[in-house]
Amino acid sequence: MSALPETEEQAAAELARLADEIAHHNRAYHTDDAPEISDADYDALVRRNAAIEAAFPQAVRADSPSRQVGAAPAAHLAKVAHARAMMSLDNAFSDEEVEEFVARVRRFLRLGDDEVVALTAEPKIDGLSCSLRYEAGVLVQALTRGDGQVGEVVTDNVRTIDDIPARLHGEAPEVFEVRGEVYMAKADFAELNQRLAAEAAASGKEARQFANPRNAAAGSLRQKDASVTASRPLRFLAHGWGEASAVPGETQSEVMAAIRDWGLPVAEGLRRVESAADGLAVYRAIEAERADLPFDIDGVVYKVDRLDWQARLGQVAKAPRWAIAHKFPAERAQTTLNAIDIQVGRTGKLTPVARLEPVTVGGVVVTNATLHNADEVARLGVHPGDRVVLQRAGDVIPQIVENLSRDDARAPWPFPTHCPVCGSEAVAEPGEVDIRCTGGLICPAQRLERLKHLVSRGALDIDSLGVERLKLFIDLGWIAEPADIFRLNAHRTEMLAMKGWKERSVDALLAAIEERREPDAARLLFGLGIRHVGQVTARDLMKMFVTLPELRRAAEAARDGDADAADRFALIEGVGPAVVVSLGDFFHEEHNRKVWDDLLQLVTPPPFLVETRESPVSGKTVVFTGKLETLSRDEAKAQAESLGARVAGSISAKTDLLVAGPGAGSKLKKAAELGIEVIDEAGWAALVAAAR
Repeated sequence: MSALPETEEQAAAELARLADEIAHHNRAYHTDDAPEISDADYDALVRRNAAIEAAFPQAVRADSPSRQVGAAPAAHLAKVAHARAMMSLDNAFSDEEVEEFVARVRRFLRLGDDEVVALTAEPKIDGLSCSLRYEAGVLVQALTRGDGQVGEVVTDNVRTIDDIPARLHGEAPEVFEVRGEVYMAKADFAELNQRLAAEAAASGKEARQFANPRNAAAGSLRQKDASVTASRPLRFLAHGWGEASAVPGETQSEVMAAIRDWGLPVAEGLRRVESAADGLAVYRAIEAERADLPFDIDGVVYKVDRLDWQARLGQVAKAPRWAIAHKFPAERAQTTLNAIDIQVGRTGKLTPVARLEPVTVGGVVVTNATLHNADEVARLGVHPGDRVVLQRAGDVIPQIVENLSRDDARAPWPFPTHCPVCGSEAVAEPGEVDIRCTGGLICPAQRLERLKHLVSRGALDIDSLGVERLKLFIDLGWIAEPADIFRLNAHRTEMLAMKGWKERSVDALLAAIEERREPDAARLLFGLGIRHVGQVTARDLMKMFVTLPELRRAAEAARDGDADAADRFALIEGVGPAVVVSLGDFFHEEHNRKVWDDLLQLVTPPPFLVETRESPVSGKTVVFTGKLETLSRDEAKAQAESLGARVAGSISAKTDLLVAGPGAGSKLKKAAELGIEVIDEAGWAALVAAAR
């Protein structure tokens, strides 16, 4: 891992870049079933993000990847909110990290060294996460993970999977959600691809084959037509549960045994162990058997066995504190780097892509790999024609980890100084490693990508205005800037005159656009593609400023040195200096102001209002100080956040409540000076109990 940033400004800039890049790869993997980088490459991005956040906690973003799960559900399936969020897992890559996981559990729960921390250990299957809801023992609903909060309805499709019973065996709770992975066995995957190839040959069509079992499972489960799913050899393996009216046991292992008794498959490799060392022994055994297992796995999952301890440990933004995934080492292969191409992204980022001589890595043929940025190209010293080593941890495009042809005497490969699409200068901002085209909306590559982003599901969500139509309208000169989308009705007659365009489809498109004349303000703000303003940050900004004109006024005032405006931004958790500077710079540019004003002449977003959770501290800022005797500081913070409060580390006039334990010093004194309410630990416990 390269050196960490030296300043908070550098840290904020890199965290913003990582948030964008990781979000993009989340969508590619979870929503599109078309990952672009290897698991190892993705894990490296996440670990880099975590390392910077640990070094610069004040720079942590509200849309940090450490707080996100999955990606938005696909558009063609109905969506339903999960009764309990489907979370992801934190990763460990070494024995030491597993041992530290157990040590963290001890510290959080304040356990003695002689207290046994029992774990379950089981294979981490590489499939598509799915939640099965049983009511009175009958399967009533099945959802994919989606973004962790909202999943796709795949009930009819799941009913075609033989492993999943329509009715549970024996007595089960009134409501019980079984969670696990839908997957395709290796042998079944090979047979499916052979069948698809034979069918294509018989019909004279081009063969469409799946790249790997995970993609085959995901694509098969998320079909509109359940009969297609029924024709695919899908399987299911349970690994946990979600909402439950009652839980049949006091430990993870007991509940998993009950799930198996109800007729659902559970990993045969699941074991209960009583130490990190025993868990690592299970890891070694499963790793040794990995090639012989009937399904793909990429690690071992450890979970704290006692459910009461799981409840106390709770969770962080996207992962439980009581579980961790111990990933297997990456696989490697050698090949030739044929060329380095430059792709220009939505934000103007120039990304070098390695075009490779096809090579099989772990059963998958690989032809491309991202080289990330100019620094990575220079670090590897790669040139076309070089022999390189690829690393792959999952069934996706790998990363180049070594250059076997490196010659220090060669000049570095010349990274472009100008955009290959529009010719504008390409530069890196201070503190950043990414080189970006400065052309903005005048750059055809960015124009299309920015407009695609604006109409995407997370923004305006105009599904019928897809990439091909956007390209057409751009080429015709009908769309150049966001507001032009809402002027397309002026071209209705011209659309009807075009070959292949029917009145019904034209009117459907125009109606879909009209439905977005009063868009959600946060979605519109996110859709504009302002640097460092992701989906979560956009929502947090709108919670504070309510209307887009007020946000603009505050951003311009903060840029001009207005302390009150800057303070309002400072109150928004996760919105650091980079966001405020980015907003100020955006509105400082005349072209951006014109785009903004033009768009808001044609759309009228209503005030952004959010329902707050009812609790005594909902929406308030809480500070903990002094020694807490009945719970750890992390547990106290988790309690406050679960009740809708913001937890701050210092006292200010904006603080609503101070929880002071023994030894409270300057913070208690300052709270008294400011007239802030102060309670002790017992008072906090009573407040938490009353909110349940």
